[in-house]
Amino acid sequence: MEKAITILTSLSAAVQPMSLAELSRRTGLPKTTTYRLLGVLCAKGLTQRIGIDYAIGDQLVTLAGPGPRMIPGTRPIVLPHMIRLYEQTRQTVNLAVARGLEIAYVERVYGHSRVSSPSDEVDRAPLHCTASGKVLLAFDHELNVAFHDRGTLRRMTRRTIAGHAALDRELRVVRRTGVAYSREEFAEGVVCAAAPVFDAEGRIRMAVSVAGSSPSAVSGEVAAMVKRTAHAISVTIVKALSATAPRPRADGPPASFL
Repeated sequence: MEKAITILTSLSAAVQPMSLAELSRRTGLPKTTTYRLLGVLCAKGLTQRIGIDYAIGDQLVTLAGPGPRMIPGTRPIVLPHMIRLYEQTRQTVNLAVARGLEIAYVERVYGHSRVSSPSDEVDRAPLHCTASGKVLLAFDHELNVAFHDRGTLRRMTRRTIAGHAALDRELRVVRRTGVAYSREEFAEGVVCAAAPVFDAEGRIRMAVSVAGSSPSAVSGEVAAMVKRTAHAISVTIVKALSATAPRPRADGPPASFL
């Protein structure tokens, strides 16, 4: 049982499916033992095969309960903005939220020229080397503090920022400009620009981004489009939820719409 839990823990922490050899190395278990336990876990739906690699299974996700999603009831009003951004850029458009010390992609708009990313199969990615993750770290103080406590930053490519001091300097720029970039820091050949989505109280709730495979995907013009889209989503969400929020009692404090 303990060995199986070790395998599940390693897969849960991975940002992409893992090979048998990699999983054996990370868990310290022999390949034969790892392979045997993966067979049992796959049969129970707790893990799954993706090609020749392994990832967390749907059954485990179900047992863990629902993960982070959009603000309830906002999908119909958010998607049109994402689709418009796709039409303007013809690049993959993502909507992400914080999930623990990672980001989770909760909505995506793909085109025919979609860029392949290690997050495609798991819909998760690190915070420090993705544009959306940097946006969330820049504007969510509690998340930033928790992330600092984790220690060493994992280097994903030769361009990954691997030190907290350097990352903090970049996050200050993100807070000043309202846009974050990732230029092949998470995966080779993947560039991205992201901007924050806020609620009525000024709290960051999501990040919207555009991902592509060439520098033009994160040009100043594209970044401006991403920023305008994030602002439009923020305004639309605030208006929609304010219209449906319960009116405050005359003798009581205003009710929060979230």
